[in-house]
Amino acid sequence: MREMDVAVVRQAVREMCIEANCTVSPDIYQAFERSRDLEVSAVGVHVLEQLMENARAAARECMPICQDTGVAVIFLSVGQEVHFVGGELAEAINGGVREGYKEGHLRKSVLRDPIDRVNTGDNTPAVIHYDLVPGDEVVLTVAPKGFGSENMSRIYMLKPADGVEGVKGCILRTVDEAGPNPCPPVIVGVGLGGTFEKAALLAKRALLRPVGRFSGIPHIRRLEEELLESVNKLGIGPQGLGGKTTALGVHIETYPTHIAGLPVAVNIGCHVTRHVTRKL
Repeated sequence: MREMDVAVVRQAVREMCIEANCTVSPDIYQAFERSRDLEVSAVGVHVLEQLMENARAAARECMPICQDTGVAVIFLSVGQEVHFVGGELAEAINGGVREGYKEGHLRKSVLRDPIDRVNTGDNTPAVIHYDLVPGDEVVLTVAPKGFGSENMSRIYMLKPADGVEGVKGCILRTVDEAGPNPCPPVIVGVGLGGTFEKAALLAKRALLRPVGRFSGIPHIRRLEEELLESVNKLGIGPQGLGGKTTALGVHIETYPTHIAGLPVAVNIGCHVTRHVTRKL
């Protein structure tokens, strides 16, 4: 049995909230560079260069990449041999969010209730997803999610007869209707299978996969490659100003489902799709 003080988690969350909001992961920056070299639109090239300069400036000055510093989405993978001590785990996570958003001068966007619309003032509570896994390791991911992209996400409960063509149609329609709103080039996270809520969580997790890494399932990889090509033919382009770079990646995660269903969730990530992962 491994003991871990929740203060360790709190400190990590505090630091990671700032890091995630101020740095672009290397895979995304490299995708910007590749896209710039392939982009046929002069405006698109200019926009991609501006996005790269913005990323460099944010990291250099330790300033937020975007004014929408998002809801703090936390993924915590906990080995079943870990015993947390020193307090309540969820409160430690929220304490880290509270401190990180204050210290990093990050915008507080969370409301206490979706109807009365009163701001909590500290960007808590976070949205926390726990996974219990074998072993004694703790892996933490902090993924701030802005709502320019989140609002463009959709879930579809298709009939099995809709098949793969129905799946492709849903994904392309979602990106097309989103247009410039999610600040393209986007990353398209897709959850395929499971149930209503499982598909949505799969789509969210799909955004965490490094850009350029395709599914290990051959027929899903082929679908990702086909959809990425189709999305980039929509012509939306960087920041919606036209061009062939509408998406940096299409990531599909799957799960077994019921014989009567074909759930499809599409969670769109903006051009920075922020996330940081640490093993504690």
